[in-house]
Amino acid sequence: MSSRNNNHWTGGNRIELLENGEQFFPRVFDAIRKARREVIVETFILFEDKVGLQLHAAMREAAQRGVKIDLMIDGFGSPELSHEFIEGLTSAGVKVRVFDPGQRFMGQRLNVFRRMHRKIVVVDGERAFVGGINYSADHLLDFGPKAKQDYAVELAGPIVGEIHQFVLRAIALGGKGAGWLRRRLKLAPPSSQARAGEADAMFVTRDNRRHTNDIEWQYRAAIRAARKRIVIANAYFFPGYLLIKELRRAARRGVDVRLILQGEPDMPIVKTAASMLYHHLMHAGVRIYEYCDRPLHGKIALMDDRWSTVGSSNLDPLSLSLNLEANVIVRDAAFNQVLWERMDRLMQHSCKQVEAADLASEWSGWRLVRSFFVFHILRWYPALLGRLPRHAPRLTLAEATDLASQRDSGRGDPAGGATQTEAA
Repeated sequence: MSSRNNNHWTGGNRIELLENGEQFFPRVFDAIRKARREVIVETFILFEDKVGLQLHAAMREAAQRGVKIDLMIDGFGSPELSHEFIEGLTSAGVKVRVFDPGQRFMGQRLNVFRRMHRKIVVVDGERAFVGGINYSADHLLDFGPKAKQDYAVELAGPIVGEIHQFVLRAIALGGKGAGWLRRRLKLAPPSSQARAGEADAMFVTRDNRRHTNDIEWQYRAAIRAARKRIVIANAYFFPGYLLIKELRRAARRGVDVRLILQGEPDMPIVKTAASMLYHHLMHAGVRIYEYCDRPLHGKIALMDDRWSTVGSSNLDPLSLSLNLEANVIVRDAAFNQVLWERMDRLMQHSCKQVEAADLASEWSGWRLVRSFFVFHILRWYPALLGRLPRHAPRLTLAEATDLASQRDSGRGDPAGGATQTEAA
């Protein structure tokens, strides 16, 4: 059972929207370079490209001057890091942990499900970053047509203390224990509880034990409460039946409901899956826009004039039913307005609105058959995916271990392994 009722609003925060790598990476790297005591980074993807090397340099420099650095990467999302890359961090004192490292079979990665998909940074317990941006060059515009459109937030204020405790518990549950957690929490400065702004914020996560549907529940509750507008921009859109039903109900009661989805997807199946829902949604009055400049990777939404969210969670089976995710929900008119202006700019200049005429060419009989199957998939997939094995994901400490060699040979685990029974 989900403990979503434990989620609560925390006041007194400053929250700034960061768009794409051009805004996100310099801010994060600067915060790491200025860190005094501690940096914790969680990411799904870390590539050994120009962005990954900049993160590597910032963490290594901070560690060499005595800052405690903890880096958690996902074993599926970040499988290609070289021995030199890892050794360069660990030799400087950076603790590199791999979430559920997997071995390959016939060259293929099999550890696909229940991934650590969060993107979080906490610096000195005073500043935090949460969003959907990974550490890879494809989040920069100069990457070319496949550069991703994405978002994150920088936070200061009491909510940072909650995020800080969360990431420390994730490490402690990986084998460090309660005593280690208590010692690290003592490093949190009193200023982490000081007011930094006027925004209310809620840090909401999803895992496979105690918080199985918290993020989806928050979405559905906000949709039910909306009276004016709902705008959702989401890269991978194939939510469950209950969320689709709430969107249709909102549109039918007069709410301006808009979806910004991928028009130039990084994976073609993404657009195919989402387009299966177009008739069902548009028939109820939902407006659909396809972002066509390049692949959309964002996971953002707003409801009415105060509620907004930015995070790592897509609205698809992996994020809603399997992966470990983290979103920040904001209750603040000023932030809502900033997010609305960014989303409106996308719809005005970078999107094609899907019209009924665009769908009219489909054979009505095929549409009826497809709708029948899509309806039942949406209705039952959360329960079916929940029956997949809930393995205890391993959080393995990499101590100058050649992960690439271990990956290719398929033998054993990196030295110094510890097991994580549940990531927060």
